[in-house]
Amino acid sequence: MKRNGAQIVCESLVRLGVDTIFGIPGGTVLDLYDVLPQYPQLKHILVRHEQAAAFAADAYSRATGRVGVALVTSGPGATNTVTGIANAMMDSSGFVVITGNVTQAMMGTDAFQECDITGVTLPITKHNYLVEDVKNIARNIKEAFHIAGTGRRGPVLIDIPKNLFGEETEFVWPEKVDLPGYKPTRSGHARQIRQAADVINAAKKPVILAGHGVICSQAYDQLRALAEKADIPVISTLMGTSAFPRSHRLDYGMPGMHGMAYANYAITNSDVLIGIGMRFDDRVTQKISGFAPNAKVVHIDIDPAEIGKNVKVYTPIVGDVAPVLDALIEKVDKACHCEWTDQIDHWKREHPLASPLPATPLPTPYLIKQLSDLTHGEASITTDVGQHQMWAAQYYWFNRPNTLFTAGGLGSMGFGLPAAMGVAAGRPGEDVWAVLGDGGFMMTMQELATLAETQLPVKILLINNSSLGMVHQWQNIIYRSNYVHVNFTRHPDFVKLGEAFGIPTWRATTPEEYEYGLRQVAETPGPAMLEAVTLASENVYPMVRRGHGIAEMIEA
Repeated sequence: MKRNGAQIVCESLVRLGVDTIFGIPGGTVLDLYDVLPQYPQLKHILVRHEQAAAFAADAYSRATGRVGVALVTSGPGATNTVTGIANAMMDSSGFVVITGNVTQAMMGTDAFQECDITGVTLPITKHNYLVEDVKNIARNIKEAFHIAGTGRRGPVLIDIPKNLFGEETEFVWPEKVDLPGYKPTRSGHARQIRQAADVINAAKKPVILAGHGVICSQAYDQLRALAEKADIPVISTLMGTSAFPRSHRLDYGMPGMHGMAYANYAITNSDVLIGIGMRFDDRVTQKISGFAPNAKVVHIDIDPAEIGKNVKVYTPIVGDVAPVLDALIEKVDKACHCEWTDQIDHWKREHPLASPLPATPLPTPYLIKQLSDLTHGEASITTDVGQHQMWAAQYYWFNRPNTLFTAGGLGSMGFGLPAAMGVAAGRPGEDVWAVLGDGGFMMTMQELATLAETQLPVKILLINNSSLGMVHQWQNIIYRSNYVHVNFTRHPDFVKLGEAFGIPTWRATTPEEYEYGLRQVAETPGPAMLEAVTLASENVYPMVRRGHGIAEMIEA
C-alpha cells in the first residue's frame, strides 16, 4: 500500500515501539503534523522551546532504555536542538532528532529557515542522515534507531526535506538492519578477561570505579556480584551515580573535583583500579600524574576509543559491561579485603562530608538530605549544573538503579526541568523531582507551561541563592572574591511566577517552612514547586583545584 513520506515516518516510529514524541510544529514539518492524529499510539508533548525537546528526549531515553524522539522544524527549530544533541553525545545517550528542511529544489538557495543541520551537527552526532528519496525514509529511520540504541549510545539526526513528506511510495519495512561497517563489540576478549581476573585476584587494595556504562548496560546485578564476591569498594562517577546502592557497605560515593575525600584517598592509594563503563574524564582524574599513581588499571568500555585515551591502562577490555562482567565474575576469586575497607572507613570518619543539619539560612546539604529522607532514596532525580548538582550527588541516598539524570559531560545549564519531563513521561506513576538552581531554571523555565498543560507530575525543588553558584564559588576561591557579573539583583517572584504558569508553588526561608513546603509539594497532584532561599556564600566541598591531584583537596 502506498503511503506519503509523513505517513511513512509515523508508521516507522510505531513499528519501532515509539510512544512519545517531544516537539514543536513549524513550516517544514506541517505535513507530518497533519497526519499525526492518524497514529494515536504516538503521544506528542508540545514543548515551548526546541532545546527542551532534545533534553526531554535524551532523559526519556535514559529513563526507559529505549530511543527517545524529538521532532522540530528547519532552521532555528533545528539549531535550537544543538545544545541538547551535544549534551547527549557527551553523556552517551541515544535519541533521534527528526528535523524538517526546505524542499530539495530550494536547498542551497538560502531559502527562508534553511540550514545545513547535518553539517552543523556532524561533530556532535553519532551519525546523521539527509534523506534524499522518499523510498529511503523507513530504512534510514530503522538504521538511526539501531545506531542510537546500540554500542556506545548517542544521538542520531534525520533531516527530511519538506517535499518528501508529501511524496508517495510503496511502504516497505526493512526486516533487518544491514550496516557492514557498524559492528559494536559486545563480548570482551577471553584472554583479556582472564588477565583482568588475575590482576584483581592478586590485588590488596582494589577499587571499582563505576560509570554511566553500567547504567546503559543495566549491569546493576553484575556490578554488585563482582563487588561482593571480591570484596571490592565501589566508587561511582557522577554519571554512574545510582548504578550501585548508596546504602551498601561497599559504596564509597563519588570521586573527583567535588567527590568525597575518602573516595579520592581510596583511588590514590589503590593498587588495582577497575574502571567500568567510564571514560576517566578530567573532573574525575584532575591531574593525571596524581591519579591512582600506583594502580594497575583495568578498563572495561564498549568504546575502544576511550581505552587508554586519558590514563595508562594495564588491562583493556572492549565490550558491553553486562556480558563482560558476567564472564569476569566467574574467574574472580572470592576474597576479603577487610584491612583495606577498614582503612577507607577510617578516612570516611576522619574526612566526612559536612553535616547536613538545619540552620538559618537554609544550607543546601540539609535541603537534599530532607528530600532524600522524604522519598526514601527512591525517587528519580534530575538536576541542572552547578553546586546543587554536586550536593545532590553527595547527599541524596540513591538506592534505586538509574535514578540520577544530569548533564555530566557538556554540563548544560537548563537541563534539569526538561529532563524531568522526559523522565516523567517515560516512567508514569513514579516520583520525579527536578532539583534546580535559579540560574539553570531561568534558562528553561518556559517549560512550566508544558508541565501545566500535560500535568506531568514533576516536583521542582528550586534552590535560589540569587547567584550562579559554582561561578561564585570559583570567583571566591580562585579569583580572590572578585565577584564579576555572577549575582542576580532582579529575580522574579518565583512563587508568583509558578502560579502564573498554573503551578502550585511554595517558598521556604527556614527549616520549618522547608519541611512543610516539601510535604505540600510531594502531596500535590500533578506538578508543583518549592523555592528554597539560600545564600550565595555557601560553597560545596571538598573541592580540588585545577592542576592538582585528587588527594589535594580543599575541605570544609
